[in-house]
Amino acid sequence: MCGVSPTWYTWIEQGRPVSASADALARIAVALQLSRAERAYLFELAAQRDPAEPDPASQDAPAALLQMVGLIGAPAYVLDRQWNTHAAELFVGWLDGAYDRNLLTYTFTLPAAWELIVDWETRARRLAAEFRADSIRHLNDPPTRALIDTLSAASDAFARYWASQDVFEREGGERAFDHPARGRIVFNQITFKPAHREDLKLVILVGST
Repeated sequence: MCGVSPTWYTWIEQGRPVSASADALARIAVALQLSRAERAYLFELAAQRDPAEPDPASQDAPAALLQMVGLIGAPAYVLDRQWNTHAAELFVGWLDGAYDRNLLTYTFTLPAAWELIVDWETRARRLAAEFRADSIRHLNDPPTRALIDTLSAASDAFARYWASQDVFEREGGERAFDHPARGRIVFNQITFKPAHREDLKLVILVGST
């Protein structure tokens, strides 16, 4: 199905030192029907660039995108560059004070997150898998390695989820919160990726009716 010999493919599965081109990996990904997160993970493990992935134009989020976040009349933020006042009002104990702005740190180490996020265990497990998919190319960078080590030491849950090797891309769907002032709030999460910037994610929480 992917145009390679069974022997050569078996060598790949056995971890032998064979050279797989980006084109061959792309065909294997299609044959295995990998999700986008799994496909990205495959290319990072092989130290190859996915030919279908555009190059980020720069390392900084476009100024216009960050400005737009403040204009949205619903909780919205760019992972993990910017947030607006609506998001700060929702994520109590995180964006509303002088706290570490890292979403993983908030979710796994602050009791406020455990109380705020409905079905915390399911959401936290998925967040760890999304982080693995997004950070695989940076796992050996000192800041990323330090964050993983810190979270693993501070949270048994993160350590378990990280060890599972799961990878997921960020998806939308219903998100529920038990807000200390507003009670149960339910949103539909919509996630956008700006054109030519697959490394950024614009997350908007639209009130569920």
